[in-house]
Amino acid sequence: MPGPLFIDGDTVSLRPIEEEDLAFLKEHANDPTVWRSIGWPKPTNGPAEQQFFEERVCGDDSINLLFTVDEQPVGTGGFNQFNHELDKAELGYWVAPEHHQQGYGSAAVELLIEYGFAERNFHRIEAKVFDFNTASQNLLESVGFTKEGVHRDAYYANGSYQDVHWYGLLEDEWDDGGVEI
Repeated sequence: MPGPLFIDGDTVSLRPIEEEDLAFLKEHANDPTVWRSIGWPKPTNGPAEQQFFEERVCGDDSINLLFTVDEQPVGTGGFNQFNHELDKAELGYWVAPEHHQQGYGSAAVELLIEYGFAERNFHRIEAKVFDFNTASQNLLESVGFTKEGVHRDAYYANGSYQDVHWYGLLEDEWDDGGVEI
């Protein structure tokens, strides 16, 4: 039984992550395509995924949602690194490899952005992407993010030091394109 719907989009819906979703999350957190792109090069077992669920998903320091298509999970994303004084947060997301290039990531990110600006009153949303992850860079730019800079050799991932591209989107730059939440 899926969890309660949080935001219903035309293609993708977002819902809270439930304990029953941990097997999906663990499977994909251990997929090199996913863990390399999000910078989490540590194996994830059942207890670690349970701890992530209890501390991060159920905590107050982040917003984590499951991306679903026809009630089936296809990825996850949300906000962390909240700065309430500056009304900003960092966006993070991933889509399971078998669901790449179907538009699910873009659709889910647009819903998250609209939620962040309309409901959370963010002024700014930030995102960081590794140099090798051109698909994510293209996604962010396609929904309106501006590349603001590059931190050279800032993280070790995918077998070498990686430049980290920093992106930002301001509330007054966001054109929701008809996205409603």
